[in-house]
Amino acid sequence: MDISPEKSQIVNLRKRESEFLGFTIRANKKGKKRVAHTGVISSKRRKIKQEAKKLIRRIKASPSAGNIQRYNSFVLGIHHYFKRATHVSLAFSRLAFDLKPFLVNRLRPVGKLEHPFQPPPFYKKNFSLGTKTINIRGMYLFPIGNVKTFHTMNFSPKLSLYTKKGREQIYKKLRPDIQQEVGYLMKASLQNRSIEYLDNRISRYSMKMGKCEITGEYLHASDVHCHHYVPKSLGGTDKFQNLRILHKDVHRLIHIRDIERIKVYLEKIPQNQRILDKINQYRKVCGMEGIERSSLEE
Repeated sequence: MDISPEKSQIVNLRKRESEFLGFTIRANKKGKKRVAHTGVISSKRRKIKQEAKKLIRRIKASPSAGNIQRYNSFVLGIHHYFKRATHVSLAFSRLAFDLKPFLVNRLRPVGKLEHPFQPPPFYKKNFSLGTKTINIRGMYLFPIGNVKTFHTMNFSPKLSLYTKKGREQIYKKLRPDIQQEVGYLMKASLQNRSIEYLDNRISRYSMKMGKCEITGEYLHASDVHCHHYVPKSLGGTDKFQNLRILHKDVHRLIHIRDIERIKVYLEKIPQNQRILDKINQYRKVCGMEGIERSSLEE
């Protein structure tokens, strides 16, 4: 079938760049071959700058943990999307340079520009400590210019459903993306929680690779509960070491006393004595009696 020139346009990427889904693409010469050079289109950079300014104004008006989390979630989201561009560092460094005066001037009354000092583990893992950022009541804004290129790999013929090694490779490749779930967690609205708790909750989830610390299963953001190992009523704190990432049903089993409700939630988790022993260990710390399957079956 013939396609008329009016309905389609063929772009010679060797001579000029093209645009696709927010990225610029061009095939530049490198030695004896051509390589893809990709960046962020100018209109998308302007939109990012506008959205960042809107979120900064919101923080200035109300420097709450929720507004700080919204800004950090925005930065993490655009980093996650555009990090596949080969020139993402250059584009975002320019964005950070343009935004810095606005960021510093607007947030000077509520925060301080400094190098991160003892930031939470999630910050250490994803951002350079050599980049200054705004500290608001112990919570750091994610630096928008601090992003590195992530090399997207081509399809490998080793990925096969018909060999043991191939299936193992597919499982690894299809592992759910931790950063995406972290973004969802950061957007969650949690009332009456300290900045320390919100920050350490994200760090704990990231460090545990999104897995429940009792069952070991991967958790999507909608299933995540963050448990105080030593309850605050018994002197526990919001510190990183006192928090545990749990499946919501497991978390409820730690706290409930009603026998009928315990039976319901036990049916939802793996039937494993090791898991039940760990739940009972957590219940003991909370001052609760242990759960015995034999007594529930009577």
